[in-house]
Amino acid sequence: MTERTGRDAIGETPRPTAGDDTAHDAMRHLAGLQPGQKGSLFTSDLTVNEFLLVREAGFRPLGLVLGSSVYHVGLQLGRWSKNQELTKLSQAMYHARELAMSRMEAEAAALGADGIVGVRLDIEFKEFGSDIAEFIAVGTAVKADGADPGPGGTWLNNKGRPFTSDLSGQEFWTLIRAGYAPLDLVMGTCVYHVAHQRLTQMLGNAGRNVEIEPFTQALYDARELAMSRMRAEGEALEAEGIVAVQLKQHTHGWGGHTTEFFALGTAVRPLRDDHVIDRPALVVSLDG
Repeated sequence: MTERTGRDAIGETPRPTAGDDTAHDAMRHLAGLQPGQKGSLFTSDLTVNEFLLVREAGFRPLGLVLGSSVYHVGLQLGRWSKNQELTKLSQAMYHARELAMSRMEAEAAALGADGIVGVRLDIEFKEFGSDIAEFIAVGTAVKADGADPGPGGTWLNNKGRPFTSDLSGQEFWTLIRAGYAPLDLVMGTCVYHVAHQRLTQMLGNAGRNVEIEPFTQALYDARELAMSRMRAEGEALEAEGIVAVQLKQHTHGWGGHTTEFFALGTAVRPLRDDHVIDRPALVVSLDG
C-alpha cells in the first residue's frame, strides 16, 4: 500500500501493509464470515437512525471492523527555552495510528467492503507504563447496494482501498445525496515543545495584561504543521476538499509544555460534474 503523503515531512516509515502477522490473524478470523449471504448477520455501531440513513443512501452494513496497535512511544527532550517540533514523537503518533487504520482497512477489504463509515480513532494509555498506549480504529464496513459511484465505476479511492470516513450516518447520507463521495480519512499530527519563559520574562510580565508572543507563535506553528500534513494527504488523493475537520490538542501526559496537535477530516470528491445540491429544507423545532 502507498504511504500517507502527509508523513513525508517528518521522515516516517511507510504505511504498513495488510501482510503483517497481526493483519493475517484478522484475515483468518474473517475468512469464515460470509456477509450478505443467507444466514449471516452484520454487526455495526451505527445507531438505528444512522443505519437506516446509510441504507437509504444505497449502502448495506457488512460488519464492525477494527484495527489496533499497542505502541511504545519513545522519549525525546526539547530544549528548555526553544520552541520546536519533537519529530520523533510526531513520527510515533503517526505510525501507531497508521498501523491501526491499515488493519481496520484490511478487515474491510476481506469482507469485500467498498468503504468504512463512522470511523473512530481512540488512544488509551495502559497501566503497562506511561509511555505505552493502544491506538484503536473502529468503524462499520459497508457495501454499495445500488448507489452510483459515478464515472469512475468504483467506490474505492485512488489508492485502490475502501474509503474511510468519520462522518455520522446522517452526515454520510447528506454527503451522498448532495453528489459527493468520501475518499479517505486524512490526518496530520505535530508534537511540539513550547519554550519555557525565563525568570526575567515572568517577572517583567507580572501584574500586566500582555500577549506572550513566543507562546502564540509556537501554538500557531504547531497547528499549521498538523493542518498542512492533513492537506497534503487530501491532495495525494486528488480530493476536491476536506469536510468535518477537527483540530484537537492532547498532552498525553508529557507535561504542560509538550502537546500534540491532531488534525482529522474526511477527503471528498464529486460523484459527477453536473450534480445538483438540494436546497436545504427549513425545519422549525417544536421543542421549548
